[in-house]
Amino acid sequence: MMKLLKKIPREKYWDYFILAARFLIGWTFLRYGYSKMVDGQFGISDAELATPLKDLDLFRVSWYMFDQQPFKAFIGISQLICGALLIINKTALLGAFLFLPIVTTVLLIDLTFMPPAMANAFTWRLSFYILLDFLILWHYKSKMEVIWNEVWQNVNTKFKYPVWLYLLLPIVAIAIEIAGVLPKALFYIILNPENAWSGVQGILNKIIS
Repeated sequence: MMKLLKKIPREKYWDYFILAARFLIGWTFLRYGYSKMVDGQFGISDAELATPLKDLDLFRVSWYMFDQQPFKAFIGISQLICGALLIINKTALLGAFLFLPIVTTVLLIDLTFMPPAMANAFTWRLSFYILLDFLILWHYKSKMEVIWNEVWQNVNTKFKYPVWLYLLLPIVAIAIEIAGVLPKALFYIILNPENAWSGVQGILNKIIS
C-alpha cells in the first residue's frame, strides 16, 4: 500500500481528498433526497397524529408540515439533483453552488425545530459539510474567478436610457405586475361569469357609496 502511495504525486493527494469530499456530501444528499421521495424521513405516527396539537413538540409538528406535498417532493428532488451534480465531474462546480442554499436552509430548519441535542449534532455535521463545500469551491478557484468576473464585471443593460425613463421604472414595473394578473382574471371570468359580474358590481357599489 505504501509503495503504491509513493508512486502517486503529492499534488494529487489534495485533488483526491476533494474527490472524496464531493462523494461524501453528494452521496449524503442522494440518500436524504431518496428518503424523502419514498416517505422515509418526514411525517409522524398515527398516534401522534391523533394527539392534540398543544401536546406535540415543535419538532413533531414541523415533521408533519414538511411531509406535505409539493414541499417534500421539491426538497427531495432538489437534493437528488444536487447530489448527482456533485458526484459527476463535469457538473461538480454547479453542484457545489447548489449545495450551499439547500444545506443552509436545512441547517436553519434543524436549529429552529429540532430538540437542542439533535440540533447541536446536526449543526456540527452540516457545518462540516458546508466547510467541505467551500473547500471544493476553493479547489476550483480558477474557474470561480471566471464566474466572478462574468457576474460582477460584465452585467449591465445593453443600452443607455434617458433619466426620465429610469424614473418611470416603478410605473412600468406595476404595469407588468398587472399584466401578469390579467390572464388569471380572464380565465376566472370565462369559467365564472356570474360570480365575476357580481364582484364587479360590488366594487362599483362601494365606489359609488
